[in-house]
Amino acid sequence: MKRKSTAILSVLACAAACTAPALQAQESQGVSKTEITLGTIQDLSGPLAGFGKQLRNGMMLRVNEVNEQGGVNGRKINLLVEDSGYDPKKAVLAAQKLVNQNKIFMMVGHLGTAQNLAAMPVQFEKNVINFFPVTAAREMYEPFHKLKYAFAATYYDQMRAAVPKLVKEKGSKKVCSMYQDDEFGLEVQRGAEDGLKTMGITMVEKTTFKRGATDFSSQMAKLKSSECDMVVMGTIIRETIGGIGTARKLGFNPIFVASSAAYTDLIHKLGGKAMDGLYATMTVQNPYLDDASQPIRFWANKYKTAFNEDPAVFSVYGYLVIDGFIRAAQKAGPNLSTDAFIKAMDTMETPRDIFGSAPQKFGPQKRLGSNLSRLSQLHDGRWTIVSNYITE
Repeated sequence: MKRKSTAILSVLACAAACTAPALQAQESQGVSKTEITLGTIQDLSGPLAGFGKQLRNGMMLRVNEVNEQGGVNGRKINLLVEDSGYDPKKAVLAAQKLVNQNKIFMMVGHLGTAQNLAAMPVQFEKNVINFFPVTAAREMYEPFHKLKYAFAATYYDQMRAAVPKLVKEKGSKKVCSMYQDDEFGLEVQRGAEDGLKTMGITMVEKTTFKRGATDFSSQMAKLKSSECDMVVMGTIIRETIGGIGTARKLGFNPIFVASSAAYTDLIHKLGGKAMDGLYATMTVQNPYLDDASQPIRFWANKYKTAFNEDPAVFSVYGYLVIDGFIRAAQKAGPNLSTDAFIKAMDTMETPRDIFGSAPQKFGPQKRLGSNLSRLSQLHDGRWTIVSNYITE
């Protein structure tokens, strides 16, 4: 009888001991009783450092707000920021540091397409979610992966909807394009071409440039000689300014339309009056300190008080990335884990916010919150919304 009791106790002890590693494996790193550690990788020293600093500040504003209110289900957020210099190789090193050394719970608002693609394998190996990366590439939610969540309407979807709308409104007859010869530029181009196909229209002329180009005289001369009356721009900041500035000097003044990559205050601050008239797709609106909306005015002035500079659209992106995390983490409840967060996200519906974002909805097989965008245009150095969200 004694031998039998000993055997039973041995089995029970083994059951507890043998299942312990499995239970530990289910626990999520970066979550303690008092703190949630998040990580983000930004460009703080490279070509998009302006964007990276705005994103960081927007994130910190929301982190500080929630921490002042007691945190998320009693846990304060600790946001760790690493600099990639907009270099994919540095992004991998930053991800390795955040995931393996700092033991972050989640990667949030990582800036850049190539940088995210390089870092995601490091994260996924340790079951770390890539949450709301700041890039409008389709790879941020395709192919499906349970650890991917994206909020930005893709460049492809933006242009597929916006270009036909503008062609109809303006009566354009000869649509052309100038785009960066890489995956970003190609996504803008593909979206525009597929949108035009729905109208039975093909582009009259196409021209490309290499990343980092500064001279666009041959491209604009080519488009001018084709008598293009609308030019789709697969450009970001410097190339948008350089391309349009060159066209103006040539006396070439078609309708210019770009993606959300060009929807930034830097276009008119750096490009001046020549940029007036440019259309760009967008979701959230640039938060001007004197905005007609009182909630946006209040938010913009709060941001300026905190960081001693005017906010911009990337400041809003950063703020909303953290806000999105907070919503889902609160819904996940006090027992926060990666699995609990995913379960909460997969039933999330986020309403339109003060910045005009389209409502977002996620699900077990839906990793993009919304694919809708709207149009804005530069008037006297200021972005003005000129359309509602474009639906097909």
